[in-house]
Amino acid sequence: MINSGMRNLLDFLAKYSYWLLFVLLEAISFVLLFRFNSYQGSVWFSSANIVAGKIYDTSSKIESYFQLSKINEQLTQRNLYLEQRLAKLERDLGDSAADTAMNKSLLLQSLHPYRLIPAKVVGMSWNRRDNLLTINKGEADGVKKDMGVVCGTGVVGIVYLTSAHYAIVIPVLNSQSNISCIIQGRGYFGYLHWTGGNISEAYVDDVPRHAHFKLYENVVTSGYSSVFPAGVMVGKILHVYNSTDQMSYRLKVELATDFGKLRDVCVIDNTALSEQADIMRAAEDSIRTRESGKAN
Repeated sequence: MINSGMRNLLDFLAKYSYWLLFVLLEAISFVLLFRFNSYQGSVWFSSANIVAGKIYDTSSKIESYFQLSKINEQLTQRNLYLEQRLAKLERDLGDSAADTAMNKSLLLQSLHPYRLIPAKVVGMSWNRRDNLLTINKGEADGVKKDMGVVCGTGVVGIVYLTSAHYAIVIPVLNSQSNISCIIQGRGYFGYLHWTGGNISEAYVDDVPRHAHFKLYENVVTSGYSSVFPAGVMVGKILHVYNSTDQMSYRLKVELATDFGKLRDVCVIDNTALSEQADIMRAAEDSIRTRESGKAN
């Protein structure tokens, strides 16, 4: 078997010996030409650099393309951080006329960190009345039921079910969604609902009749629950209706989140928010117990 292979190799070399000798001599001549002639050497050097540069450039573009997913996740988190910071600063500047030191203190408070868990949307329906959304992060990543989900532009929904590596989210586009909101800078609050149909619009119900606001003002999360921090963008007011019982307003809101293009989201670790809600509930229970004792 070895002799046969060697014989085939020798036959090949014998058959193409003239071509192989030609290639070898050409290679030697090119080496001598470019090595011992400065002009030809400079041409070879510059040409080689151009080719190498193009190869490195193409390689860099390919590598950058495969890193776009990670970069997109980072941008989503950054957008959310900047949105939160801007909303808090607007409220602080509007509500406070204190000195520079106080403003600095408020700014530090507005940057209270929340742990964000980046995730990708791997499944979603939006043509039903009760839509659901699936993300590729679960209990192994720290995602738990009742955590808020947001994207770089606004609110997405609330975690409903979790497995080890996936989670089901009830998005805003679900008739069971019920998110506490306020009109930014006004303080009047209501509850966000979706009634089906247009995926870019929803309604804020139970806004009090004495509320004063304007069209196209922002609606943001109220921070009154243990799901979302205050100030996460919900949308803009498009129209105002009277409620069916004439006791409150209903606001039509253009949603800040484009659910048709939703890909990257962040889950908000609501540990701090849950502690805040627990303290508030404990205080309310204590007050009720004290009042009950006085009544007796």
